Amino acid sequence: MSLSGPVCVVGGGLAGCEAAWQLGKRGVRVVLFEMKPRRFSAAHRSPRLAELVCSNSLRSAATENAVGLLKEEMRRLESLFMAAADATAVPAGKALAVDREAFSAFVEERLTSLAPVVEIVREEVTEIPAGGPCILAPGPLASEALSRAMADVVGGSYLYFYDAISPIVEADSIDHQKVFRASRYGEGEGDYLNCPLTEEEYRLFHRAVLAGEKVPLREFEEARFFEGCLPIEVLAQRGEMTLAFGPMKPVGLTDPRTGRQPFAVVQLRRENREGTLYNLVGFQTRLTWTEQARIFRTIPGLEKAVFARWGSMHRNTFINAPALLTPRLHLREEPRIYLAGQITGVEGYVESAAMGLLAGLSVLARLAGRDFAPPPPTTAHGALVAHITSASAKDFQPMNVNFGLFTPPPHRIALRYRGAFYRDRALADLEAWKRSNLRP
Repeated sequence: MSLSGPVCVVGGGLAGCEAAWQLGKRGVRVVLFEMKPRRFSAAHRSPRLAELVCSNSLRSAATENAVGLLKEEMRRLESLFMAAADATAVPAGKALAVDREAFSAFVEERLTSLAPVVEIVREEVTEIPAGGPCILAPGPLASEALSRAMADVVGGSYLYFYDAISPIVEADSIDHQKVFRASRYGEGEGDYLNCPLTEEEYRLFHRAVLAGEKVPLREFEEARFFEGCLPIEVLAQRGEMTLAFGPMKPVGLTDPRTGRQPFAVVQLRRENREGTLYNLVGFQTRLTWTEQARIFRTIPGLEKAVFARWGSMHRNTFINAPALLTPRLHLREEPRIYLAGQITGVEGYVESAAMGLLAGLSVLARLAGRDFAPPPPTTAHGALVAHITSASAKDFQPMNVNFGLFTPPPHRIALRYRGAFYRDRALADLEAWKRSNLRP
């Protein structure tokens, strides 16, 4: 197969790197544009490619879970994202979490090794590049100039919402006399540090979060939060016990010093391999940094916490994909322009990288003169594509992968067997799709 190029990929995040990898490793010339380190977004800090700006968790590792299944499909599609994740994993109970610095370094080294087939250009793109196929993967924090350029292409269907980042504390600043190590429902020592709160401590914390000063939104911006990643202050506003039934739920955790379940807990998850950093699970916030220091240090065990990163708020952009995007992941009105990552309306690290993988394969088919059909909706990849291209355009919202997006089983299946059914069917259908669509 004779393939030319170059293919332009805009954005060196998870989706852009995955798309460049899928093309470059097959000999397709790629120019990958990344504006860092010349310019950083409000949330980015590292100059490396594939920076993980929020949690270091890739969520469930179990293949009976939808996101675990998506990761397994990506492994079978030779994903760079998954190769990096598996190589840099850190303990996280039943989840797959990574050392974020090692993860980014792994991705950058692999892509750099493909030079000169893959050329990495460190400059900001302010206009949609002309010429051949172009994959736009700007991530949730596209620059203002690129956002305007994309808005010109997609018209008035451009949407936005806000996402938030959890704080990170230094491990040696945690009072280990007040916390206990355990995984929810797990046996043995566990992979999480848990800060137990009494009822009085919890209610004081809840009131402090409500009263704490928040970073104000700009006058022209409207707060539209993704339900799967709500700031703790938004949850707190929904009721006094909402946090206790959400990120601070104590269910499945027993404090070994009392033999009882605490009234509430704050879970800390290891952030890196060395175990020197821990993030506050589910504590995304737009509290000011001063208020975070004051309020979070009232949590038992964190009285003297040293914060390596504060929680923050950032704008997350996505298009009205059902109105604009084909199942091949290119724009209906501009077929040479492909989209990948969160801009398509998927939510989450894994989902974003998966759309980058499919965008790369779709462009590959185009260059080879073949039609590209995405995997069937019985697979995790296909279910996501079906959602973003066939959901209602009137009230489209981003979505994590979940079994509710998959083609339903042909017959009733007991709940405890449902995950295994979806997994077995998906992996079999993915292999059949590969044989028909990934010809050399």
